[in-house]
Formats: sequence, structure tokens, C-alpha cells
Amino acid sequence: MDGDRHAATLLIRHTEKLVAQIVFKMTGNHPDRKDLIQDIYLKTFRYLPRFRFQCKLSTWVAQISYTTCLDHLKKYRPELIAIPADDESLPGNISTAKISREALDAGELLSVKERSEILERLNAALPPVYRTLITLFHKEELSIEEITDITGLPTGTVKSYLFRARKVLKERLLYQYSKEDI
Repeated sequence: MDGDRHAATLLIRHTEKLVAQIVFKMTGNHPDRKDLIQDIYLKTFRYLPRFRFQCKLSTWVAQISYTTCLDHLKKYRPELIAIPADDESLPGNISTAKISREALDAGELLSVKERSEILERLNAALPPVYRTLITLFHKEELSIEEITDITGLPTGTVKSYLFRARKVLKERLLYQYSKEDI
């Protein structure tokens, strides 16, 4: 019994950052966040005997996290689940043709911390799936294959969504911050 408790503690400690990232990126500052995390770990321990080592354990836990959050959003916030059919349908999308050439160098003038804070704010405005994919790929440094395993999305869809999310982030960044603002 004590070994099980120690193993459970190690599993939670090893995956808590990843689970928290997924839950926060998918649900935002939702009051049910802690309940969702608890539900994720209850499911993890309930289904642990079914784990077949076809992927990393952390990937499997992340998959449970993603699915649990997606189910929660479908139930309580279905409008957040919809992925825009094209980039033009995203709110606040700006055509790249409107961006001046000198604004492209604006990012170089910002400090690393400022850029990180700005990108985090802009990322928060993305649809939950885009936010989650950006976080898994860039912050958690997971591979496309691992993200595909977690989300159940086809590889091409993951790549496409990452491309779209980056494009929207870039356009919003360049639109909101011109060289004069910096």
C-alpha cells in the first residue's frame, strides 16, 4: 500500500506541470480547474492497469487531461470548441498585407520577458485547442507525434493548427505593437 502511494506521488509530481498547462490552456481561469485536475488523476489511477506502454506515461496522462478538458468544454462551453474553418474567421485577424516592413523588426526591440508576457496574453485569446497545441509544442517541447497521441488529432491537423495559431499570433503581435509603441 505504501509503495502504491509513493508511486502515485511520483506520477503526480512527474506530470503535474503538464496536466496544469493543458487544463489552464483549455479552460482558462475556470473555477472548476481544480476539480478537473482531480478528475484527471482519478481517471489516470482507475485506468492505469490498461496502460500498455505504447507511449510515454506522461503522454498517456496528457491524453487523459486533454480528453477530460475537451469533454468538459463540450458540456459547459460548446462555443469554445469550434475551430475556425479558415484564418480569416478568427476574431482580430489582420491581413499580413497591412503590416509594414519596419514592424517586422519590432520584436527584436523587446526584451525576452516582455515578449514572453505579450505572447502569453495574445495566446490567451486563441481558441482552446490552438492554445493547448502551442503550449504542448513550444513550452512543453513535445513532438508532433506526442501531441498527436495526446489529442487524437491527425498529424496533418496538428501541424495545420500549429501553423494557423502561430500565424494569428504573429499578425496580432505586429498589428498591436508597431515600432513606435516599442
